[in-house]
Amino acid sequence: MEQRNLTLLMDLYELTMANGFFKEAPDKVGYFDLYFRKVPDEGGLVIYAGLTQVIKYLRELKFTDSDIKYLKTLGIFAPSFLEYLSVFDFKCDVWSVKEGTPVFPNEPLITVRGPLIQTQLLETMLLNIINHESLIATKARRICMVAKGRPVMEFGSRRAQGADAATFGARAAVIGGCIGTANVLSAKLFGLTPLGTMAHSWIQSFESEEAAFEAWYRIYPNNCLLLVDTYDVLSSGVPHAIEIFKKLKAKGINDHIGIRIDSGDITFLTKAAREMLDRAGFANATITVSNALDEDVIQNVLEEGAAIDSFGVGEKLITASSDPVLSGVYKLVATQVEGKITPKIKLSNTIEKTTIPGFKKLYRLYDSKGKAVGDLMGLFDEVKLNDGHVYNSDPNKTQQKKKISNFKLEPLRKKIFENGKLIYHEPTTNEVKDFSKTMIRALPESCLRLKNPDLYDVFWTKTLKNMRTDMIEKYSEMNS
Repeated sequence: MEQRNLTLLMDLYELTMANGFFKEAPDKVGYFDLYFRKVPDEGGLVIYAGLTQVIKYLRELKFTDSDIKYLKTLGIFAPSFLEYLSVFDFKCDVWSVKEGTPVFPNEPLITVRGPLIQTQLLETMLLNIINHESLIATKARRICMVAKGRPVMEFGSRRAQGADAATFGARAAVIGGCIGTANVLSAKLFGLTPLGTMAHSWIQSFESEEAAFEAWYRIYPNNCLLLVDTYDVLSSGVPHAIEIFKKLKAKGINDHIGIRIDSGDITFLTKAAREMLDRAGFANATITVSNALDEDVIQNVLEEGAAIDSFGVGEKLITASSDPVLSGVYKLVATQVEGKITPKIKLSNTIEKTTIPGFKKLYRLYDSKGKAVGDLMGLFDEVKLNDGHVYNSDPNKTQQKKKISNFKLEPLRKKIFENGKLIYHEPTTNEVKDFSKTMIRALPESCLRLKNPDLYDVFWTKTLKNMRTDMIEKYSEMNS
């Protein structure tokens, strides 16, 4: 997207708190973790996406004269605070998991360290970006997984909830496994493959289906994918497509031909169409379907024996309609004054909503065969992490304590910004997609299942667990 000023895309309380920090704690440093609590669709993992947009947002963060003028009209901010905002200079450190990484509940995907005045202001936009793109990338992974290697194309822009949702959602869908998108703007911005041929309006605009197909093949002889369900798939669309393919074959063109079906009984129609195409000598002609698909529909029709070579998936992917919210949160986990870090905790009646305090590190544990066996969270200043007892973060796990040894530890996070300056080399979207595939292959197959996946183990060090337990007891007693 072209540069836009999105600085005021934040909840008002970010500004009222920052105004308060400016008055009461101008030198206090805050540490915030961004994480999510629950995997959508009762799945096993989330694909982390959106870091590229986070970087762009942070690099362009500034308050314009128009912003300051508007904030003055609210009458609730100190003039000195507005002056600070008018010359805002981002000075935070940011750590992040690499984009495309499969991640799990309660893991710190992003940590921001900096003046509380600044770190608080980032909450709304960081969550807006990461919650959306990670949700769509995760949905795309589920859909691509059940396609069993068949290409999946992102076709959802017209049903997306706005231009940004369409454009950035298409990028996220490619990170999740789609081969490309129908969204031309997204393809341009992110180096994606643009895909698509014709709609029903092309065929309707001609006197006959035959005439529409004839015109198309004259214009695009080397990319002849014909939409065959405008009138009747089996008695009209497929027979007319076969006639066009014969003409192409007579000219020595026998590649990049196929049909698309956008309505009707997918299993029945694709089986019948496949038989007709094969009988006519066009076994190489592909069949694409694009009718309100999601992972459940795709899995069902393939189990029924549908003859499908590729899928175009739209509204149920771009809106993640089956579970359209990722439960990401941005929580204060520590403060720092004169170099001393003090962990902070937020209590709740439900253990899942009680935060994990402290400035933390995050690792993935690999066995001797390169398979991931769990993740490990520890405090940032812990040294010995690869041998000893660890504790499962899931309170429902029956085996809370485990001895680990002889595992390779790989850090999952990298420093992205240092004192407000970008120090990270951004990969392309397709590089992120390839990285994601590699990381997924290393995970246990049991946590990749569409239904009833095993819970992937996320462990805490003993030091982190004991600190959290002590803080829960301390603050519970103070407020009882």
